[in-house]
Amino acid sequence: QLQLVESGGGLVQPGGSLRLSCTASGRTFAMGWFRQAPGKDREFVAWLSYTGATTYYADSVKGRFTISSENAKNTVYLQLNSLKPEDTAVYYCTAARIMVRLTTADYWGQGTQVTVSS
Repeated sequence: QLQLVESGGGLVQPGGSLRLSCTASGRTFAMGWFRQAPGKDREFVAWLSYTGATTYYADSVKGRFTISSENAKNTVYLQLNSLKPEDTAVYYCTAARIMVRLTTADYWGQGTQVTVSS
């Protein structure tokens, strides 16, 4: 069973930045991030293929968030810039075995809280 461990959440003011990190216990086809805001359904944020050749972003974060990786460390990052209060959510690191989906993932981390507030 693949293990995912996230870090990097916290409290930030609107317009600020954060970087989330996630390390997997092994190699996977792709790694990514989902989030769940209070009272809302979990939603896709971004995916990155292991080769780095393919990325997917939710429309709500395009141009503000960037997903990247260090394959040697089985680690994926999510750089969050120009944060808005509506970005407040628990962010979950995810991994896919053989294909990415925009509605779910094969593996999930425990989640890290991001709060955007003045």
